[in-house]
Amino acid sequence: MALQCGIVGLPNVGKSTLFNCLSNAKAQAANFPFCTIEPNIGVITVPDDRLTKLTELVKPQRVVPNTIEIVDIAGLVKGASKGEGLGNQFLGNIRATNAIIHVLRCFDDGNVIHVDGSVDPIRDKEIIDTELQLKDLDTVVKRVQKVEKMAKTDKDAKRTFDILTIVKAHLEAGKSVRTAAITEDDFLFIDELSLLTAKPVLYVCNVDEASVIKGNKYVDLVKEAVKAEKAEVLIISAKIESEIAELEDFEERTIFLEDLGLTESGVAKLIVAAYRLLDLYTYFTAGVQEVRAWTITKGFTAPQAAGVIHSDFEKGFIRAEVIKYQDFVTLGSENACKEAGKLGVEGKTYVVEDGDIMHFRFNV
Repeated sequence: MALQCGIVGLPNVGKSTLFNCLSNAKAQAANFPFCTIEPNIGVITVPDDRLTKLTELVKPQRVVPNTIEIVDIAGLVKGASKGEGLGNQFLGNIRATNAIIHVLRCFDDGNVIHVDGSVDPIRDKEIIDTELQLKDLDTVVKRVQKVEKMAKTDKDAKRTFDILTIVKAHLEAGKSVRTAAITEDDFLFIDELSLLTAKPVLYVCNVDEASVIKGNKYVDLVKEAVKAEKAEVLIISAKIESEIAELEDFEERTIFLEDLGLTESGVAKLIVAAYRLLDLYTYFTAGVQEVRAWTITKGFTAPQAAGVIHSDFEKGFIRAEVIKYQDFVTLGSENACKEAGKLGVEGKTYVVEDGDIMHFRFNV
């Protein structure tokens, strides 16, 4: 599955620095607005200790982890929805993503210019929100005009029109679509619009070194401001992450983190949080040729999970042989799980659980 998260925020909040830490790409992180003109894309490995453990036990020829694409989208400014700055281009890049990582500056530093002259993460958040909402409103108004006449005679068009009316009023009230009072089924009727504010969002508070563990007054303000969105808030110091990224030795990184009172890097937390943000599960295939992690949406049945490997697997699905991850680790191998009666045979209705180790039987 091609999964993509877009990093957004005002200029000079630490987006490109964070992106560099995530992907080791060469996005310019200069101290001026619009240093990122084209979206930079990095393919990021999703950290998973389970994959590491399976690799140790199976000793395969090849290991393939889950990945997410992270897109560093150049800084938005007021008026982006009307094309200010490079607004239209940037908003188009966001539209193509599955989720948004919204970076907010939560540190004071007179040496780092702020595009609006002062540090205020709530104001910054509202600027981005407003621009995305205005763009969505424009999209929704155009679609309302298109379906309004059809709604008088067509049942589906009528429902679409009703949903769009609710969304339009919500946007006009200055609220994002993700918080609108519509159901998941309702969203299916407007999904093709790829509304920007309907996308799930992770707020990343970029803080100074002293605030990386407990946060600060700015982080507290952000947490309070996003309560209604049920969004996750992550505290990261992009400066610390850039220092960690320069350490090539794993042991050096570990010691560096311990000295700061951290158990893992902010980048690792962010990648896992982004994966979780998309409501995704991982299942594994494990053999001597390859141990591989596969991405599925939570709730996928066994045939749907098989289809992630190849569409023929889903079409010709017969059954799935399933071993629970903990059983595999405890007993040490597939054969040991079989002998202990820990290999289950599941049919088409089986809902895959996170961490399942699976083998599919199918007709070609």
